[in-house]
Amino acid sequence: MWYNSNGDIMRISISKSKNAENIYIIKSVTINGKRTSKTIASLGNIETLMQKHNLNRDSVLAWARKQAETLTKQELKESETFLIPFSSRKQLVMDKRHTYQGGYIFLKKILKELSLNQICDDISSNHHFKFDLTAVLSTLIFTRILNPSSKKASFEIAGEYLEPPSFDIQHVYRALDVLAKEKDKIEAMMYHNSNKVIKRHTGVLYFDCTNFFFEIDEADGLKQYGKSKENRPNPIVQMGLFLDGNGIPLSFCINPGNTNEQTVLRPHESRMLKDFEMSRCVVCTDAGVASKDNRLFNMVGGRSYIVTQSLKQIKKYLKEWALDDNGWFYHSKDGIIGGIKLSELDEKNKKVFNRIYYKERWYIEDGLEQRLIVSYAPKYRAYQEKIRNGQIERADKMIKNGTQRKGKNQNDPARFIIETKTTSTGEVAEEVYQTLDGNKINEEARYDGFYAVCTTLQDDVAEIIKINRRRWEIEESFRIMKSEFKARPVHHRRDDRITAHFMTCFLSLLVYRLLEQKLDEKYTVHEIISTLQKMNFLHCEGQGYIPTYTRTHLTDDLHDILGARTDTEILTEKNMKKILDSLKL
Repeated sequence: MWYNSNGDIMRISISKSKNAENIYIIKSVTINGKRTSKTIASLGNIETLMQKHNLNRDSVLAWARKQAETLTKQELKESETFLIPFSSRKQLVMDKRHTYQGGYIFLKKILKELSLNQICDDISSNHHFKFDLTAVLSTLIFTRILNPSSKKASFEIAGEYLEPPSFDIQHVYRALDVLAKEKDKIEAMMYHNSNKVIKRHTGVLYFDCTNFFFEIDEADGLKQYGKSKENRPNPIVQMGLFLDGNGIPLSFCINPGNTNEQTVLRPHESRMLKDFEMSRCVVCTDAGVASKDNRLFNMVGGRSYIVTQSLKQIKKYLKEWALDDNGWFYHSKDGIIGGIKLSELDEKNKKVFNRIYYKERWYIEDGLEQRLIVSYAPKYRAYQEKIRNGQIERADKMIKNGTQRKGKNQNDPARFIIETKTTSTGEVAEEVYQTLDGNKINEEARYDGFYAVCTTLQDDVAEIIKINRRRWEIEESFRIMKSEFKARPVHHRRDDRITAHFMTCFLSLLVYRLLEQKLDEKYTVHEIISTLQKMNFLHCEGQGYIPTYTRTHLTDDLHDILGARTDTEILTEKNMKKILDSLKL
């Protein structure tokens, strides 16, 4: 008898019928907690085998057992049983590592598909250095996603990976200088290579800006004082980011922190269109970026735009039309339904509550002919009302506690507080009374549920709304870089290394988004990253690697992408080497 790694018996079995005997190789298996036999191979009719090989019956049976042995050995190559000796008295070897991080290998699979080595080899050929740029850059990407920290700390953390760094810390800083110089080339090559990994949707482009702060006091170079998204008093740099229609990063730019956002779009887009050999596209932005010049720029060359529009800031006649109770439409399975009055909607009805209503018109302003599309969603109205009611409650508590109004931003609850001062007379000092501003509350409530965009497109309204609704992905991308990848505060001072720092953040975002797409967007960013961080292995020297992570549906999906398994009870050193060799960049 022969046994596989699970102790299942491999043996021959003879099936007899009235006129013949057939021989099979079977093994015992456990299915749903019950032991049964499974046929592994059919060797044929005994009489036929005797005639074919000129053997007697005993010799045929011996031959069959040999076949069972061969099949078992083949299976044992894939799955072996180990007895690993451990001693309760033997001390660990001093300074010898036994556990290793392995989650990075799933990211390495993406970098291999992106042909990172070819990109780095091309860049290296134009510079005079001897270190492995591919190894440095890939390590910076792995650590930015899994163990974000300073470059020095990242280098030290990478020493815990299954494949420790093959370079020195000095090479990391030298590589940053190269990455800054070759930023545009790396972006373009990554874009073209990514088309081989996943179909890029460049018919729609999303653009927005954010900023990142430094924990310093003096402005210099790219580090300038500007309007911080986090209301911090520190110098900042500005990042402009383009995503494609599927939310995959395309290109980024870094500008001084005091740069006007409206001046960033055109030069960045022009460079990207040229380097990426792109032409026709719809550029989707928010109103803060959408200057008249930017709109005109995206009205030529087969380009169009979709821009969010604040109803509070449009001209009076357009605002009156937008908020008018009459003239609304909605899409149904039977076509477009019109003649809707918002005041007559029964928003307690589930279908009505989840429906989106709209109206549209063309208008000319500052020489621009644009299509204004206004939508109203009862569900969105209820959401905004809930948020504001919470802010009103906090404003009321501020009044009761005597908190002075500060009003730092547009969402500060203090905006609903109105202050009234009494005139001092004689010995009576001036007093300040605080009350809720009912006019302010009612004015904001007028806009609940409404959302507007301007566009030059003549497409179906539902399609335009659908495109614009994916703008949240660029906000999420900024959040991932700031929170998950810890891109801030920035610890570099030189402008070139600041750019290189954001190059690694951008490439990390690209790799993560591609992995997310391959996982069919079934998991959250926290689930994916925390799972990869926990995929560690205990090394038993001379034996193999024991996974110490929990197998889940996500780890199964990751292994499907990898095209190999690391989730067996033990992985031989030979098989681990085989996997790592297959991922060599």
